[in-house]
Amino acid sequence: MALVFVAPIVLFYGLSLLILPKQRAFADAAQVMSLFPGISGEYLRLAFYRVVLARCGLNSCIGFGTIFSHPTIEIGSGVYVGPYCIVGDVVLEDDVLLASGVSIANGVNQHYTDRLDVPIREQGGEFPRITIGTDSWIGERAIVLANVGRHCVVGAGALVLEDVPDYAVVVGVPAKVVKFRNQIP
Repeated sequence: MALVFVAPIVLFYGLSLLILPKQRAFADAAQVMSLFPGISGEYLRLAFYRVVLARCGLNSCIGFGTIFSHPTIEIGSGVYVGPYCIVGDVVLEDDVLLASGVSIANGVNQHYTDRLDVPIREQGGEFPRITIGTDSWIGERAIVLANVGRHCVVGAGALVLEDVPDYAVVVGVPAKVVKFRNQIP
């Protein structure tokens, strides 16, 4: 049923691809999809992303106000993306949990700043694809700029600047490993 309701937006997205770059057309459609409230909005977002993304798990949930900025995002099975998240070119593996307000950007070098004679916006940068591993939980308002391994916990408000190894629990600014989930204390 949700597919029927999102069909006009899917059509709009398809037509936008004829005149806009794919990333811009996707960003426009993603912003529209973020605005549908309640459980009906969750079903509509899931239906839309299952059509337009290469991978979007059937039993996933994408909260209100969440914006995906890249059409190459991959969403595994059982993924929960809380309200008001901002997600870049990311792979969310199976059973990933993103709390509200999580931001996942593509690396720490998106903008070079070395030259003073060239505006920062024109200096280029690096945009590595980020992966959040299976069964990992990213806490409220965390900012993730690096890969997170499998079975990890990223504490609320953490700033992840370096790759997080499997089973790690990281907290703080910048995020540091405080323990490993697979080790007995």
